[in-house]
Amino acid sequence: MELIYVENSIKQHPRAQAILKKFKDATVIECEHYGEIFNLKAQNFRLQKQKPALILAEKKNNLVLPTPEGFGIGGEQNYYFSHMLNCVYDCRYCFLQGMYHSANYVVFVNYEDFQDAIKQTLSMSVNKSLLNLACKNTLQSIDSAYFFSGYDCDSLAYEPITKFVENFLPFFANYPQAILELRTKSTNIKALLKQEVIQNCVIAFSFTPEEISVAVEHKVPSVSKRIAAMNQLAKQGWKIGLRFDPLIYKENFTQQYQQLLANIFQELSIKQIHSVSIGPMRFPVKMYQKLVNLYPSDKLLAQPLERRNQNMTYTMEKENEMKKIVLTSLANYLDEALIFECYIS
Repeated sequence: MELIYVENSIKQHPRAQAILKKFKDATVIECEHYGEIFNLKAQNFRLQKQKPALILAEKKNNLVLPTPEGFGIGGEQNYYFSHMLNCVYDCRYCFLQGMYHSANYVVFVNYEDFQDAIKQTLSMSVNKSLLNLACKNTLQSIDSAYFFSGYDCDSLAYEPITKFVENFLPFFANYPQAILELRTKSTNIKALLKQEVIQNCVIAFSFTPEEISVAVEHKVPSVSKRIAAMNQLAKQGWKIGLRFDPLIYKENFTQQYQQLLANIFQELSIKQIHSVSIGPMRFPVKMYQKLVNLYPSDKLLAQPLERRNQNMTYTMEKENEMKKIVLTSLANYLDEALIFECYIS
């Protein structure tokens, strides 16, 4: 990292200081608010992605938010929080390219404030569950609340710098009714292997077939390396999530995805699987146009897509065909109760 921006208010924060020590040769520039750099409109995401800067900041508002409709793995109460904005990988379908003006990485160092917000959210979630139970006049257990950490970034890819897992797993260990999902394409699992396994954490690995991954998931570890990392975690006792989202069409789609599943389930213990989710490739309309402008000759974006509500996606016929193929193949390995579909609102 050659250039680091630091908000004045947190430049002496122990976590900020620890990160700065990792980049002793970097040029450090102070700023009042990360938005001064990150939100500038006259930025070229494509150029910045080649050599992004790091921005150390404090998250002050909206630390925990409800997930968008259709995003979840079976829970009724779903939230996400983002200790980081942007991803070290460069997946061509990633919505972050169309969401942000900047490709720079923002790391919010005030983890304790996130944890306080999670506790408050969890308290409200428990009260809501109790109210629902009272209305139903039932003795069912209180619903768990799900917290997703990989919505605006990869949960593990920048772990050697952020120490996110190292800080948050012990926190979630104290709140078993809160389910943490770490969604990732990374093989940075050392921090997890050092931690005691907790049952309310799901390590969710995202996959596309190898041929597709090589073409559109730039800088991402190979499928085989991800599978090896996932199996290592499963053998240690961690709960595993499988995320086939987005499903990406290719002429030999059936063969590609059947081979991917065969490779995954060759060694993975079924008993360690918490959930599997699938979902179609989709882009909000404005975001899609921005991506087309960034990558006008990209084959993935040139595929025939249609507008459905506020999204650009495959035709309904193509989407249903892909889902049927993958769901049928998954049925050879898993109980359908473990499988969830993400849908477009």
